[in-house]
Amino acid sequence: MLKFRSMRTDAEKDGVPRWAGRADDRITAVGRFIRKTRIDEIPQVINVLKGDMSFVGPRPERPYFVGPLSDRIPFYFQRHQVKPGITGWAQINHDYGASEDDARIKLAYDLYYVKNNSLFLDAIILLQTVRVVLWSEGAR
Repeated sequence: MLKFRSMRTDAEKDGVPRWAGRADDRITAVGRFIRKTRIDEIPQVINVLKGDMSFVGPRPERPYFVGPLSDRIPFYFQRHQVKPGITGWAQINHDYGASEDDARIKLAYDLYYVKNNSLFLDAIILLQTVRVVLWSEGAR
């Protein structure tokens, strides 16, 4: 997944990936701006054009977290039945995910999307995404 870098280059110098938290000190000043304005998501359009992602679908999780989340959360891997997306049902209905508990909540939304996947639902998600982006909801 392509994104602009928003964190310091030594953000995980200990080699242990972590979710971004509120007021995360690893995020640079420029990074805070591009996250708030969602500019960091623009390179993902290349992933969509290459066919690796869709505009709408469950947000991809970092590979480091997928295995443990799949082991601890029933049905977690079911979210991979559809291509990951730049935006998704979980992103417009839940705050930024920064924990295993958030992953559980977002999974419920992702499974709803997988089960009810339709052009109509995609249109609703895209319209709601415009609202989220314009009012800077959920950015971290």
